[in-house]
Amino acid sequence: MSFASRPGGAAFPTSHYHPLAGRTILQIIPELEAGGAERTAVDVAEGLTEAGARALVATEGGRLVGELQAKGGVWVPFPAATKNPFSMALNVRRLARICHKEKVELVHARSRAPAWVGLGAARALNLPFVTTYHGSYSGRSSVKVLYNSVMARGDAIIANSHYTADLIRSLYPQSADRIRVIHRGTDFMQFSPGAVTAERVEALRKAWGVSPYERVVLLAARLTGWKGQKVLIEAAAKLRDGGLSDVAFVLAGDAQGRDSYVKELDALIGARKLQGMVHRVGHCTDMPAAFLAASVVTVPSTEPEAFGRSAVEAQAMGTPVVVSDLGAVPETVLSPPTVPPQERTGWRIPPGDADALAESIGEALSLGATAKAGLSARARAHVERHFSLERMVGSTLDVYSALLEGRFARGTS
Repeated sequence: MSFASRPGGAAFPTSHYHPLAGRTILQIIPELEAGGAERTAVDVAEGLTEAGARALVATEGGRLVGELQAKGGVWVPFPAATKNPFSMALNVRRLARICHKEKVELVHARSRAPAWVGLGAARALNLPFVTTYHGSYSGRSSVKVLYNSVMARGDAIIANSHYTADLIRSLYPQSADRIRVIHRGTDFMQFSPGAVTAERVEALRKAWGVSPYERVVLLAARLTGWKGQKVLIEAAAKLRDGGLSDVAFVLAGDAQGRDSYVKELDALIGARKLQGMVHRVGHCTDMPAAFLAASVVTVPSTEPEAFGRSAVEAQAMGTPVVVSDLGAVPETVLSPPTVPPQERTGWRIPPGDADALAESIGEALSLGATAKAGLSARARAHVERHFSLERMVGSTLDVYSALLEGRFARGTS
């Protein structure tokens, strides 16, 4: 199979040899804003275009629409975000008409409400139907479990991690043979140390209020309790009390309206006398530079992550990572006792354990130059091998091809 380079560096299969050439695929998603599901929809649309297929995305709109169109995808304006049952019923007919008119051959849903619409339209036209679990839709009530179950009704069900796949199997055992694990892909041209200038790193450090001599320990996540900001603050206090003084702890992320939690964080910082050492800096738009600016990146979540993007991107930048050993994050970070010490790409700790977090951060900060270079090289090679954008897009297109060619048994749900 030959490949064509795309702007930004990744290479997708060219249309000359791809079985999807000439076919029309429709993805449906509420909006095209800047989340992981939206970004993946655009990446897959680009891959389809490179394969010679037509890539339609039915969505209400959003900031990524321009990028979608620039990369060859077709925006189909559609009220996909509605959760009103009456509107969803009307949308089934509306989507079915669009699919018939545009000669769509497969429908792929990336969210629950539009998945019900996509399922109805696909079944009406006898089209293959694909779903992707971008998160873990567990559900605590029978009504919620039923609502979520649409994601397990695809002819093919894509899970973004083995952890997510296990959750799907536990809730919907009948779906087990239709699940395919396709990890979220990272653009390693963008997340590459050589792609980030010193000026970008310096600009971020100044914006964060970090002194030139300070090393940075970074937690990049929205400000919500389960992301572990309080655990990192407690670890920072332990490290300070142990004599560490040349480190700045940076909490980068939006509060998204959680003002009471922000007050709790600020109160804890004050109680531990960490003003000037812990910096709450808001949303960061230049994550490659942020990870390169950091000496250690932490993902101290206290609840399971469905994937673990920060850990992958930080390893791609060669920055040591310390992550909670739960959810899907352990799939992205190699650490003893799972692997020998010489194969380590980061540290995995019990969730909520500030002592273990402090100890692992201390170990990472104390690495000598040779050990740090070795860890960085292993981490970069590990994530390139397993979590590339090309791998994700290629695997998704393979699922489409298998369904359209009858090599993947269609479901009956």
